[in-house]
Amino acid sequence: MKPKARGFDGLSALVYSTEGGRMCPQCRQPVAQCVCKARAEAAARVAGDGVVRVARESKGRGGKVVTLVRGVPLGGAELEALAKQLKTACGSGGTVKDGVVEIQGDHVARLVDWLAARGFKVKRAGG
Repeated sequence: MKPKARGFDGLSALVYSTEGGRMCPQCRQPVAQCVCKARAEAAARVAGDGVVRVARESKGRGGKVVTLVRGVPLGGAELEALAKQLKTACGSGGTVKDGVVEIQGDHVARLVDWLAARGFKVKRAGG
């Protein structure tokens, strides 16, 4: 029986190589050639029930209101492109964080209509 590693439980891995630069800790390939990112994005797209939820939120934002779009079955660059279209449609700024599109301001009704017109199954979430 192999003795169990102390401290890291066998999690230590190469994080930098002079040949390849930064290394991915999961697949141990250079970050530019990492296969984990592609699998993670594909899994993120599959996860969920296929319903895009649009909600309004102001907690923890100093009273500022943002509109959140969750559950979009897109990943990576496609989600960034959709966020850009949503920001343009609303005439405001925003960002993408952890697969959630954040649009500055209260644009729930506008975004629900916009997404439904483009074939997404959309629900308004929250109160």
